[in-house]
Parts: sequence; structure tokens; C-alpha cells
Amino acid sequence: MPSTRTEPGKLTLPVVLAAQFVIPMSIAGTAIALPDIALDLGDSPGPLQWVVNGFNLAFALFTVVWGAVSDRIGHRASFRIGVALTGLAGIVSAAAPTLIVLDVARILAGVGAAAVLVGSTSILASTYFGAARAKAFAAFGTVNGLGLALGPTIAGLLVGGIGWRGVFLTQAAILAVAFAGTLALPHIRPDSAGTSPVLDFALLRNRKFLGLCLVPVAGAIGFVTLLTYLPNALSGIVAMDAASAGLLMLVMTAPVLLAPAAVARLITAGRTTPTTVIHVSLAALIIGDLGLLLLRPDGSLWWIVGPMVLVGFGFGLPIGLVDGEALASVPPHSTGTAAGVLNLFRIGGEALLVAGYAWLLSSLVTDRLSGDPEADAAAAGLPGHAHEYAGAFHDVVGILVVLVGVVAAAAIVLTRSAKSADVSSAA
Repeated sequence: MPSTRTEPGKLTLPVVLAAQFVIPMSIAGTAIALPDIALDLGDSPGPLQWVVNGFNLAFALFTVVWGAVSDRIGHRASFRIGVALTGLAGIVSAAAPTLIVLDVARILAGVGAAAVLVGSTSILASTYFGAARAKAFAAFGTVNGLGLALGPTIAGLLVGGIGWRGVFLTQAAILAVAFAGTLALPHIRPDSAGTSPVLDFALLRNRKFLGLCLVPVAGAIGFVTLLTYLPNALSGIVAMDAASAGLLMLVMTAPVLLAPAAVARLITAGRTTPTTVIHVSLAALIIGDLGLLLLRPDGSLWWIVGPMVLVGFGFGLPIGLVDGEALASVPPHSTGTAAGVLNLFRIGGEALLVAGYAWLLSSLVTDRLSGDPEADAAAAGLPGHAHEYAGAFHDVVGILVVLVGVVAAAAIVLTRSAKSADVSSAA
């Protein structure tokens, strides 16, 4: 515990959540603008994919860097720097005249976003304690889910209404408000002599905690990757425009918004258990992803509505629940560090997996159209080569199904083995 306890102000949680909301929006929403960016700035596959991948990879890599920096300069300072850097990068992104400038801006935004994440978790862990801390981190997880769920729809409407540059301007505007609010954040002085590290990976020796950390990784594989790039598939396979694709994505994201409240009511009423909910969610991800193989150039979109709903519930059912179960599985003095590790698994996993999906899909599309001058445009999701894009999409989705199955099995085995060990020790 820190030697001096810092009390949160009334604006602490709203400011942290407002800034954090932009991060999952950036991960999930930017890709829907790629076809329009390609038309405006060019469709060279490397630079175009780095609009998304540059942010995601910089974000994931710099999370650890900012963890060390934050301990030295203070959590409030690192959070403010992150908000400012991400906001300024959003302005540069909106004004970018070339893909290279846009790529550099998105990389800088990812660096800043890592500071926002580390600062957010550190501030919450340092200013909230006991039940208040659990509620704060549950709200943190919910906001991340909302940002992911609404990202494609918000971005699609912005692209359709004011163009792709509006996506980055909107993010910058939200961050500008959050930066003004950072003036009200308490000053937090890390006590290196008596404070646990923000990211204590020794907690992963706890099998139940590790198993629960894998649940959001399964969600990243089976939901977040498709949430990010399914709009591109709809463009490339059935020639759907960005605004329409963003609205259709509500079929997949509405369950994310509705499921957590329904789960809370069922558990409170004793009609289900957290373990059952998690198992159902993992099964829904696998079945829903399999159903998305029905997306074909000559097929009806109605065939994928059910699978999209299932995938949404697969991601939405354990939101908040996993956080509570994971924090309850570690000693009370470690809940803050546990939340940091869990969120690194969640958001770092999302960033890396979205980047991997983009690289693999682009490679498969361009391989199928080797020598075709329109290969790069097709890989960006522009209409014209529906069958080639569909074939690559089906290959990638098949891989996602296998990966979700492996991660889900590992999560179930770890949590069950932990439960068996607890029963044995009690006996």
C-alpha cells in the first residue's frame, strides 16, 4: 500500500473513462474508414494497413514502456501526456495530406494511447480502494466494451456524413475535453518502496486468474478482429458503403450493450453462475464465427444476422463479470495490479490480434490477385473482386475459430484445475 492514501475527486472517474473510451474506438473503428482513405490518399497496402496497425502495435508495445515511465514521473503526469499526445495525433491524422503522414500520426497516437491506458489503471488503483475500486474497474471494463461496440458504428456514420477525417477529429475533440478535466485529477506520488508494481506478472501463477485473463483474449480473437474488419468485408464482398455497414454492425454490437445487465440480473436471482456464463460466451463465439462463413457474394445478408448476434453475445456476456471474478481470485491488496494485468491481456491482445488479422487478410487477398493492378484496392476492401476477398475472408475466419477454441479450452482447463486444487486443499 502507498504510504499516503490519495482520495479521488468527483471528476476522477469521468475524466479517466472519457479518455479511455477513445482507445477501443480507435482500435475497432478506424478500419471502416480504410476504403475512403484509399480513394483519397492511395491504396498502397503497406502504408494503408499501417493506419490501423501502426496505432495498434505502438499501443501494445509502449504499454510496458509507459508502465516504467509512469512510476518515475507520476501517474497523473503520464496520463495527461498520453491524453495530449493522442489528441494532437488525432488532429494531425485528420489533416494528413499523405498516407505516410497519416501512418506517423497513428503511431504517435498509439504511443499516447498506451500512456492513457497505463495512467488510467494506475490512477484508479491508487485512488480507489475496497468496493469502490472494484466498481471503478468494472466501469473501466464496461467503457472499453462500449468503445469497441460503438466504434464501427460511430466511425461509419462519421465517414458517411463528413468523411474519414471526421473520425480522427471526433476522437481529438473527446480527448480535448478529457485533457481539460485532468486539471482536477489528484496528484499521485508513487511509493516505490511499498507499492506493488502496476503490472505484476507473478499473479499469473494463480491458475484461476490466468484462466480468466484468457477469456477477454478469446473475445479479442473471435469478436474484436471481426468488429474491426467485418465492415471492410461487407464492402469487399457485397459492395456495402461505410454508413450502411456501420449501421449493420449494430446487430453485432447491441448484444454487447444489453448482455451485462441481463447477466447481472440472472446471477443475482440465482438462475445461473459466473462459470456457466463464461462457458456459454465462449461457445457463442465459436458458433457465431463459424456462421460468418455464410458471408458470400451470391448469398443473402440475412444468413449472417444470427451469427453476428451470437458473436456479440459471446463478447458481451462476460463483460464486467470477468473483471469481478478475476479480482476476487487474488488477495485484496493485489486487486489494483491484477486489474492492470487483466486490462493488458484484454486491450494489448486486441491491438495485436487486430494487426495480425489485417496482415493475414491483406496477404491472402493480394496472393489471390497476384499481378492484378487492383489487388491493393481489393485488399483495402474496395468492391470489384468479391470472390477473391470472400475466399481470403473465409480462410482467416477458419483460423479464428481454431484459435478461439484453443484459448477457450485453456481458460476452462485452468479455472477447473484451480477449483480442483481449492477443493483438495480444503479437504
